Amino acid sequence: MAVLAIIVGAGLLWMLTGVRVVQQYERGVVFRLGQVRGQVRGPGPTLLIPLVDRMRKVNVQVITMPVPAQEGITRDNVSVRVDAVVYFRVVEPIRATVDVQNYMFAMSQVAQTSLRSIIGKSELDDLLSGRENLHRGLELMLESPAVGWGVHIDRVEIKDVALPDSMKRSMARQAEADRERRARIITADGEFQAAAKLAEAATVMDATPAALQLRLLQTVVEVAAEKNSTLVLPFPVELLRFFDSGAKAAAAAAPAAPAAEPAAEVPAGEPSEPPALPRPAQAPDAAALTKSEQTPEV
Repeated sequence: MAVLAIIVGAGLLWMLTGVRVVQQYERGVVFRLGQVRGQVRGPGPTLLIPLVDRMRKVNVQVITMPVPAQEGITRDNVSVRVDAVVYFRVVEPIRATVDVQNYMFAMSQVAQTSLRSIIGKSELDDLLSGRENLHRGLELMLESPAVGWGVHIDRVEIKDVALPDSMKRSMARQAEADRERRARIITADGEFQAAAKLAEAATVMDATPAALQLRLLQTVVEVAAEKNSTLVLPFPVELLRFFDSGAKAAAAAAPAAPAAEPAAEVPAGEPSEPPALPRPAQAPDAAALTKSEQTPEV
């Protein structure tokens, strides 16, 4: 009985050494005498035959693998440095274990070569602004070898694009010039619209002269609101024209010079005196004429 108990205990101990536990995020690939068993062991406890079976656990979680920065020259001859990140997971544990020696290293290498290929086929503007198309192209390039390794590519993204300092300065000058061009266009457009409105206002004021006086008074009110300003008003031309018209009306209303009287009869025997010549009309004052006829200048 003691020998039987020892044999049973050794057998139980031997069986317990073959018990394995597979986690929820893992799958077990069992090799029996070097051959792969067709059934993949799921999560939970599983029993292996000691010294006969060997199990390899494969992680089926989504793996985030950063791609080291790769230097390359774009299609428009610009030297850049680009890095990316790849998200993938194992969907066929047997193929990921048997068909490739180390699927993690293989994915890293194919991601680096694909990234360099994408850099050479793209232009700088595509790397900076049109990354969605590059992401899809890079994903297709990685998907082709990954399918044979039992790996599914979930997502590929370019993280950063490093440019040379000279290119950064050139792009900064280009952006500054573009902003300056837009500012000048906006200013010129504003001046054009203002000139059009001023032309319309001039047409209205030309048809209504009183509008010009109202605008002048409004401007005076606006300027007078400033306490630290000096306002200089010119002498109104209309007032000079009023005085000028009044002087001309007075000159036209003055009476004309009296006619010459007939010569008186001289009695016989008396010496005759020569008739008095009419006195010439007095010329108007030159200063008054100059003052009345001179046109004032403003």
